[in-house]
Amino acid sequence: MKRLHITALVLGLIAAAVVMGLHVSGLLMRPELAIKNLVSPEGTTARPVLDLVQYFLVFVLAVGVAWITLVTVRRGRLALIVALLVLELAAAAWVASLYHVYFQPLPAMAGAALGFLLPIGWIGIQGMLERRRLRPPREPRAPRKAPEPMEPAAVPVPVPVVERPYEKPVPRARRGDSAINSAAKAYEVTAVVCDIANKHDLAEECEPAEFADITEKFIAHATEAFRAAGAYIESIGGEGVVAIFGYPESDKLHAEKATRKAMALTQSFAEANKKARSGALASAGVHAGVSSGTMIMAPLKSNGQRAMLATGEPVELARRFCIANRFYGSKVLLGPRTFELASKILVARPIDFLSGVDVRERHEIYEPVVLALDASREEITRRDAFWNGVVLYREKRWAEAYSQFQKARGPEGQEDRPLQLYLRRLEPLALQLTDTPIDA
Repeated sequence: MKRLHITALVLGLIAAAVVMGLHVSGLLMRPELAIKNLVSPEGTTARPVLDLVQYFLVFVLAVGVAWITLVTVRRGRLALIVALLVLELAAAAWVASLYHVYFQPLPAMAGAALGFLLPIGWIGIQGMLERRRLRPPREPRAPRKAPEPMEPAAVPVPVPVVERPYEKPVPRARRGDSAINSAAKAYEVTAVVCDIANKHDLAEECEPAEFADITEKFIAHATEAFRAAGAYIESIGGEGVVAIFGYPESDKLHAEKATRKAMALTQSFAEANKKARSGALASAGVHAGVSSGTMIMAPLKSNGQRAMLATGEPVELARRFCIANRFYGSKVLLGPRTFELASKILVARPIDFLSGVDVRERHEIYEPVVLALDASREEITRRDAFWNGVVLYREKRWAEAYSQFQKARGPEGQEDRPLQLYLRRLEPLALQLTDTPIDA
């Protein structure tokens, strides 16, 4: 981050120096006079703003806009904001003229514009240089051999045809199989962390070889599912599989795709192992945590091998949400940003608040119940009752919350562990309120 501040300061200084040089040299004199005549007609007197104040404003705008341009990932939207800032400077000059103060907006407008354009050019040059640096070197051409003397043509000998066994074609590498060569950049992505739901119980009940076999099958199943969905596989190991949607190609629907795949994965893994010979494998489930936000992806070279460094809060939060499923009895938990981005395609319900990476932060987590296109009227009604119950529970209106949670019950035999958790919490409180006599 310190390096980013220095880069923004240098680019801002360059932009301010260019604008000040144009102003001092008189190249801006003609448009400045035109603006002065426009805002201060002839016959009126106006006190001009000191050049020192003008230069200070140019410096602040250039450095500030340069820093925001380097930090943000939505530079298209920032361009609109900078354009509005330029218009506001022109409006400020007109307002100042009403109070007989002559403020020349052209240097400040040029400083803001250059503060935006210079970082854009800098980012483009850095990306081009990084791609050139990471490009594999060309192999040197082999020297041409001297022509061999011609030999008399030999009589062709028939060669017997040998049938070769069928060779399976080599599949093409998919996105996520190797590190993506690109410059360090911030991406708006959604991270999914999935793991075996009851792996700690399985580790105690199973033999090490059997547990390793279950873990291997889970990793293969999850990795193949994420790659088929176009996700980038950030890490694979005993702590689960981490997939990132929205990288290396930006995708506005990254949250929706990640949530769909996380929900589908919990079902597909269970269905694939229903008929497994091993009872432990048949009972193994999948938990997933999904979190959206900004992550920094950067090329990393370690021991002569290139890889990608992925760092950011979404992975940490997704891992925390994945683990929280064990307590609440859910299968998939979403962070607030993911719920906001994917709420149009989901029927989801709030579960609780979890502390974030910073213990002072609290993130509301949501459980996706069903896709909106597949939702029945009964499922939506039960979701609404559960939602009302959570709100009443947080307001400590125990009896009303208990009544709403009762309405959220599904058909007989359908397991709903988050609902059962809230009912267990409320039963003693609701009974206590029922048994307490009402004062006359």
